[in-house]
Amino acid sequence: MSTAAAARDTRDEGDARAARDLRGKVALVAGATRGAGRAMAVELGRAGATVYVTGRTTRGNVSEVGRATETIEETAELVTAAGGTGVAVPVDHLEPERVRALVERIDRDHGRLDVLVNDVWGGDHLLDFDTKVWEVELEKGLRMLRLGVETHLVTSHFALPLLIRRPGGLVVEVTDGTAEYNGPRYRGNLFFDLAKNAPIRAAFGLAEELREYGCTAVCVSPGFLRSEEMLDGFGVTEENWRDAVAREPHFAIAESPAYIGRAVAALACDPDVARWNGQSLSSGQLAQEYGFTDTDGSRPDGWRYFIEVVHGGKEAGVEEYR
Repeated sequence: MSTAAAARDTRDEGDARAARDLRGKVALVAGATRGAGRAMAVELGRAGATVYVTGRTTRGNVSEVGRATETIEETAELVTAAGGTGVAVPVDHLEPERVRALVERIDRDHGRLDVLVNDVWGGDHLLDFDTKVWEVELEKGLRMLRLGVETHLVTSHFALPLLIRRPGGLVVEVTDGTAEYNGPRYRGNLFFDLAKNAPIRAAFGLAEELREYGCTAVCVSPGFLRSEEMLDGFGVTEENWRDAVAREPHFAIAESPAYIGRAVAALACDPDVARWNGQSLSSGQLAQEYGFTDTDGSRPDGWRYFIEVVHGGKEAGVEEYR
């Protein structure tokens, strides 16, 4: 399937209501090679934005994640096919000078930055759940923190002086789990737990720092995400993903990456987005607020399902949370 056809396949009536609201706006999605990052870039493009997409996997170079099937060039093409302007820039966000050069390029090209999405991660291959901190390979644990926390801080350090030039700028910290879910629960690996709670706190802190400039910071999380890697792990595709429910019943609550993409686009298009400043939000929560759906027309609320049913013991079917 061509990238243009793939972009068209994600359209629905909910997209049409917000279409073109971001024309003339510039976004940077740091960590847009695949999964949620790619989807957020595409949906920002669908709303008309120019979207700079960064990552380490390009045509001809594969990052430590080890997946050559998705590249930032392909993401940029999907952004353009959706109606925006996609610009692919290879960047390792642990290299400050590379990030500085990226922001300087955006400044030269447009003189503005309206949306910053800090989505860099790439640490799943380092993760061993249910392993004590003294049993974890220290190099792996510290690498997770660098990938999931340091990259976000480096990017914000260089990008925010450009974003605050105009009021209305939006910073989106992306993580796994909401404050409500993560707060009382240990995520099974101390380094992972810290890496996924840090963006929640970062959004809270950035909200305080950006307030005087009329800009907003939030943290968002998808639910049970049907990323490319997750689908591959279950041996299914986006077309037949429900076949994996027999193996993992909770997969029935899974959502496509487009869902979190639509959540971020809705935030970026909202003139009253400041009401969310500093908050931890989820795709399911924002779907109820803004009225968008997932690609199948449903509104999965994954974190509420996990809190109430999986951990809370409520007797309810998945259909109550879609």
